[in-house]
Amino acid sequence: MTFVLAIDQGTTSSRAIIFDDKMRVVGLAQQEFAQHFPTSGWVEHDPEEIFETVVATCRAAMEKAGIAAGDIAAIGITNQRETTVVWDRETGQAVYPAIVWQDRRTADFCREMKDLGHEGEISAKTGLLLDPYFSGTKLRWILNEVEGARERADGLLFGTIDCYLIWRLTGGKVHATDATNASRTMLYDIHEGAWSAEICDLLDVPMHMLPDVRDCADDYGETDPSLFGTAIPIRGVAGDQQAATIGQACFKKGMMKSTYGTGCFALLNTGSEAVASKNRLLTTIAYRLDGEVTYALEGAIFIAGAVVQWLRDGLGIIEHAALTQEMAEGADPGQELIMVPAFTGLGAPYWAPDCRGAVFGLTRNSGPKEFARAALESVGFQTRDLIEAMQADMGGPGETVLRVDGGMTASDWTMQFLSDILAAPVDRPRILESTAVGAAWLAGMQVGLYPDKAGFAETWAVERRFEPGMEEEARTARYAGWKRAVQATLSV
Repeated sequence: MTFVLAIDQGTTSSRAIIFDDKMRVVGLAQQEFAQHFPTSGWVEHDPEEIFETVVATCRAAMEKAGIAAGDIAAIGITNQRETTVVWDRETGQAVYPAIVWQDRRTADFCREMKDLGHEGEISAKTGLLLDPYFSGTKLRWILNEVEGARERADGLLFGTIDCYLIWRLTGGKVHATDATNASRTMLYDIHEGAWSAEICDLLDVPMHMLPDVRDCADDYGETDPSLFGTAIPIRGVAGDQQAATIGQACFKKGMMKSTYGTGCFALLNTGSEAVASKNRLLTTIAYRLDGEVTYALEGAIFIAGAVVQWLRDGLGIIEHAALTQEMAEGADPGQELIMVPAFTGLGAPYWAPDCRGAVFGLTRNSGPKEFARAALESVGFQTRDLIEAMQADMGGPGETVLRVDGGMTASDWTMQFLSDILAAPVDRPRILESTAVGAAWLAGMQVGLYPDKAGFAETWAVERRFEPGMEEEARTARYAGWKRAVQATLSV
């Protein structure tokens, strides 16, 4: 058995990637699934559809690689984080659609909790802020708002997407998650390494619904033989942003990565110290291996690649995402449109769930090219917001080299602007599938197929380094314009 199967369950699609014993991709399959928006600010997925796309892509990837399930040494799972599922422990059926991490329906409750003074207690234990982004208030909403859910809670289980997939893949034998996903629920004490009874009591969450918490590389059972023809061990699990941090080999304190998918998430490795942010960043678990926790500071941008999807699906001004680079290059340099893509609020360091998007600087000549450039630039501006906050928390600017991954990094124009606005080098790795690589390495390392951390770090290679070329005066002016636009948006 010389292959590893990585399941990458994302916000808009499920992917399965087969890696060989040298960590080379030999098979890949991807399938999109429906996004449901029942009302403004609500985002839902069908858990059954997610499971079906995962199984289908796993089978398709094996077929493309020309291998059978018996050739796979282990499965690694990485997933969209915070998305919340509650299901019946007997039937496996979800009692309500999955409430997606982008969903803002619990914003009023979060404000009430803040007004009552609970954010400090929650932040001290979990490293998180009181925000609808996290799983805890979503779970409370399902229990309170879904008819009969609270009354039948004794027979219900909670999990993030990784946990739900493990349950379904093992035929209901394993109810477990890993420390990184647990740390995103707002129910887990990241210092004690245990679910917080105090927070569960505060949110009226029955603790028996919560899964067992394990290392990122650990025993998560085996798949039911009926799914793939034979049982396959599940040996690695990490939330998508932590998996990308691992896949980028950011194992040393001070190393930083940023992933550009639907949203953008930057993580800074802070080692064994859980740094408490003074700039409204999140303190989170980067990974837990052999029982030892490595922490990170994280900044979350809710809208990154999703702004390009909006250009395509909302405005209809592009047919596919790749066109945005060409359009940005051809935009009128005399126009300086600034787009604040707060479609579902602003994330770090603002944390304004009720804020909505805006475009500044429009003229009669503003058109699709200028919109495309402003959309791509918004990602660079938001990344600078995060990195400046991180540097402030760490006591000042260090030597910043940003390792990047995710779909948007294929755009040279976007990565060059990112380097320009940060005034720092940006390294794009040879393998852009960092999230899947991280999940695969966890599983492969656990079964002895892949090297340890040091050996894996040596295999990381840069495909291209982008160096800043923008004049400091222009950089300062452009970023000042962005800050004014954000403040104007927040004031509405």
